[in-house]
Amino acid sequence: MSGAEFTTRPVSDPPLREDFGWRFAGAVAGAGLLTLLLAYAVVALLIEGTALWGTNIPFVWGFDLINYVWWIGIANAASLFAVVLVLRRHGLRTAVNRFAEAAALAAVAAAAIYPILHLGRPWLFYWTFPYPATYQVWPNFRSTLVWDFWGIMSHVVVTGLFWYTGLIPDLATMRDRAVARSRMVQARIYGVAALGWRGSVRHWARHQAAYRLVAAMVLPMLVSAQTIVALEFATTLVPEWHQARLPLHVVATGIPSGLGVVLALAALLRGGLGLTRYIDDDDMRLLAKLTAAAALACGYLYAEALLVAVLEDATTRQAIAARAFGAYAGLYWGGALLVVVVPQLLWLKRAQIQARWAVPIGIGAAAGVWLDRFSLVAGGLLRDHLPNPAPLYVPTVPEWTLLAGTIGLFALLMLGFARFVPVVSMYETRHEESEADVP
Repeated sequence: MSGAEFTTRPVSDPPLREDFGWRFAGAVAGAGLLTLLLAYAVVALLIEGTALWGTNIPFVWGFDLINYVWWIGIANAASLFAVVLVLRRHGLRTAVNRFAEAAALAAVAAAAIYPILHLGRPWLFYWTFPYPATYQVWPNFRSTLVWDFWGIMSHVVVTGLFWYTGLIPDLATMRDRAVARSRMVQARIYGVAALGWRGSVRHWARHQAAYRLVAAMVLPMLVSAQTIVALEFATTLVPEWHQARLPLHVVATGIPSGLGVVLALAALLRGGLGLTRYIDDDDMRLLAKLTAAAALACGYLYAEALLVAVLEDATTRQAIAARAFGAYAGLYWGGALLVVVVPQLLWLKRAQIQARWAVPIGIGAAAGVWLDRFSLVAGGLLRDHLPNPAPLYVPTVPEWTLLAGTIGLFALLMLGFARFVPVVSMYETRHEESEADVP
């Protein structure tokens, strides 16, 4: 057995194990229970309708749009991070790209649920498809729901191709090692997924060209998908949303959430699967510093928003002031604290490599972006100019159940990924080891 092959054994062994232990089983059970809550919330919504939600006039948008924008931000940031590492051929891609791409796919799956449920009659969601209709009733392409359809579909297709293309050589390795262990069922499954990969020079040349091509396709898709979300706000009559800075705010503040989730996953996978050699201290330090730097950029955007409130017209100034100092001011400043201030702890060396620091800080950054989205949506709709204003928007139990269910779905998909697929790129690891052996 060659030395290079030996270095990837700890990566390929976990998917070939018969048992992952009681901790993994408990995590799957917890994520499964939350996913069952998602199924319950969806069925209840189909039976009772959107009256179960706490939305009212003027709060016609609530948890559905807040959570949709939040999940899309996580997916876009994780995909963008992985794509940049691939295109720049940075060494960090060996450690984090595989599960960053998987996290992006899982987040898109969670986000795709909300636009369908927001329709009110979700069983007619196929009306947004551009399918041939006998009565020539075509989708209204000026509707933001159609924009959501195209944004999510392009995200799923391109991100899925990016993840799967990079996985093909490792699937072939898993096929061969499953055969060596006489696990023929697993070997057949991995063999079908590997598409007949044999590792020839022609295969490698085509794989690398296709991988970089798909990575280049992801970049414009990410910018357009996140900008479409911001343009959905701009099509309304809310003053604060009619600003050229809003797409930049939505894109930039989403980056710490995605990087925070990737940082938390890196710390958990590193300790849970014993992959300290592959996700080493240098990788964790660099990932932590990138998260802290992205948080600093968000701090600039928060300061710029307050400056805009001073320089803009009176209507916009009042809208921003209502968001920052009104009824939802706690959410606004809480989001700023979690997104901008708390991640600065990652400049400390201890916080960069220890899971007890990295995991809560990373998840806290994602939670802070969620608070920002809540204050953006609900705070933007707060001023309705009616003589008898409606009560504040308060999420109901079914809405919280739906959010918990999508978090459970995300966790369940990531646990399935860690169970059946190598979480670190084995062929990139072998390439890195061979380069290290050259004087």
